[in-house]
Amino acid sequence: MKTRRRILLAFVFIVGPVSAATVAWVGATLWQYEKELPSIEKVYNIKPRLSTRLYDRYDRPFYDFYTERRELVPLANLPPHLIQSLLATEDRDFYQHWGVQWRAIVRAVLVNALEGQRAQGGSTITQQLARQLFLTPEKTLPRKIKEWMMAIKLERIYAKNEILEMYLNHNYFGAGAYGIQAAAQTYFGKKAEDLTLIEGALLIGVLPAPTLYSPMRNPDLAMKRRNTVLRSLLAVGDIDAAACDSLSALPIELHATEAPTQVGDYFAEEIRRYIEKTYGVEALYTEGWSIYTTLDPDIQRVAEQTVRSRLDSLRGVAAARYPANDPVYTYIVRDSVTGRLTRVRKKMQAALMAIDNKTGGVLAMVGGYDYGESQFNRVTQALRQPGSAFKPFVLTAAVEAGFKPSDTILDAPVLIKIPGAPDYNPANFDGKFLGPVTIRFGYRESRNLVAIRLLQKIDPQRAVFYAQRMGITTPLLPVPSLAIGSSEVTLYDLTAAYTTFPNGGIKTVPTLIRKIKDRFGRTVEDHPAPRREEVLSAPTAYTVLDVLKSVIDSGTAASARSRGFWRPAAGKTGTTNEYMDNWFIGFTPQITCGVWVGYDLKTPIGGYHTGTGAATALPIWTDVMKFASRDLTPDDFPTPDGILKIMVCQDSNKRASENCPAIREEVFTNPDDTLEVCPLHDPNARKKAKRVRL
Repeated sequence: MKTRRRILLAFVFIVGPVSAATVAWVGATLWQYEKELPSIEKVYNIKPRLSTRLYDRYDRPFYDFYTERRELVPLANLPPHLIQSLLATEDRDFYQHWGVQWRAIVRAVLVNALEGQRAQGGSTITQQLARQLFLTPEKTLPRKIKEWMMAIKLERIYAKNEILEMYLNHNYFGAGAYGIQAAAQTYFGKKAEDLTLIEGALLIGVLPAPTLYSPMRNPDLAMKRRNTVLRSLLAVGDIDAAACDSLSALPIELHATEAPTQVGDYFAEEIRRYIEKTYGVEALYTEGWSIYTTLDPDIQRVAEQTVRSRLDSLRGVAAARYPANDPVYTYIVRDSVTGRLTRVRKKMQAALMAIDNKTGGVLAMVGGYDYGESQFNRVTQALRQPGSAFKPFVLTAAVEAGFKPSDTILDAPVLIKIPGAPDYNPANFDGKFLGPVTIRFGYRESRNLVAIRLLQKIDPQRAVFYAQRMGITTPLLPVPSLAIGSSEVTLYDLTAAYTTFPNGGIKTVPTLIRKIKDRFGRTVEDHPAPRREEVLSAPTAYTVLDVLKSVIDSGTAASARSRGFWRPAAGKTGTTNEYMDNWFIGFTPQITCGVWVGYDLKTPIGGYHTGTGAATALPIWTDVMKFASRDLTPDDFPTPDGILKIMVCQDSNKRASENCPAIREEVFTNPDDTLEVCPLHDPNARKKAKRVRL
């Protein structure tokens, strides 16, 4: 008896402290691991990386931004057989344990301790989710212990079905598909809720090694894994032997569809720049926002095709006209492989932007020939001289100052002295001078001297004022050459400013975004109404518009009519010195569209007949606008109050008498301007009037 007491006392005094030390060590280790694990706030706020999706004006998706292509789907929407396949294969006791399987833990520890191997053992679904969300994939005992601890945390915070939902939405299924929804769409071209039993078994089968078991890359291995899942379903009684055998014998049938060609790359790029600048990169690529835009995908697609087709033709003409060693149309680059210098042809580019006049919504945006070739957006980033496309702003300032389309301006040489600089001696494109002409004629035929002399009469600073008031944001120099577009602008600003004319003097700020919602459907931004401001009187806007109608009906843009565009429209061509920039900005009552054509490295496009805005930019505008207007009513521009339409003599440009042989309609804003009757054909007139070009 005494001996037993002595042995017991010895055990207590010797083993006791050792056990206590062991318990203390284990506790300290777990406490240290606990500090290294994510905070409880992070566990409570698990947010998988979701794609940000862009929707067009009809609320249809057309573009995605993502680092992980994933779309959440509720567990309740998934077919029961998919859940059964997952549980039968990965964790049959999922609803019984509380995050870990202790038998597997003991086995892993013993194997590691006795055989010197890495920790191993079947992980529960909760453990796998914990590892994917918070831990590294390394196979070490410390990482495994942390995995157990995190699994227990997850089970304490989330319900079992919530864990299953996170697991299926978070896992990678190969082929760039994150989550069961993306996997179903990638492999079978359908939603996850429509997966059949055999399709679901295939997807569950790839989970342990998505690349290795990919049905696209290794169909034989994928079939073996699928059949393993089917046998697991048989083992737990979810299917019978006959079903297992018949399904296992079936071949793999994928209905993988290629990702749809995304339209609007340059449009989407503008969205990206805005979101990153305003909300940060993480918001764009991980938050799963839904961005509802103004894009019309059909117009966008036609615009992209038209720009590319037209540029292919223009590039082909340039290649045939200018040899491969022409120093003007080629540039020297160094071959990155051989290190040799070689000449490369310059590539002509084009840009297009279309705006809904009423809302300011951007319907289409093409920033160049190919976004993959060049991400530089020539709509918003390129500063180019607008040439004659700037002339409407001069006319606007003149009309506001009291000028009218029927006033005469001398189309004759002018020499302007500029202190400290060479004299300015501008000319018309054709090198001719026509004498006295009406303002309407000068704009219709794009006579440079008419615009320059008109600018001198009103002061260049007034033109700068109205151009900026209408939406031009780039610096404008108040010099005589401003009249013919010497100050650089963007196509974005120029097109937007032109919408003021069909909008009756109302400037409407362009917008690409209607609203933004987060992953939970909460509104981040909302733009229910356009931003509008009255910047011109309605009569002034209409007067300029009416003059610009002449440009399309019978002026420099008349080829739009011969190409089959017969709707009421107005606009202005633009061509800069040496034919380096070609423009056409035009509008109908509903849509304004601007087109630019040129080389990034400023180079002549062609000559008098081939390198003008009418020859290169106008055909693009015409083809796109014919399509964009196909379903719109052919309404004319409404005439505002304050506009008087009077029949005038074609010879004298005064109110027509019954004796005038040729008459036309002209617009006026001041009744006093309409009183004088034609002195050429009125028998009561006492003096002769000079004939002018109209």
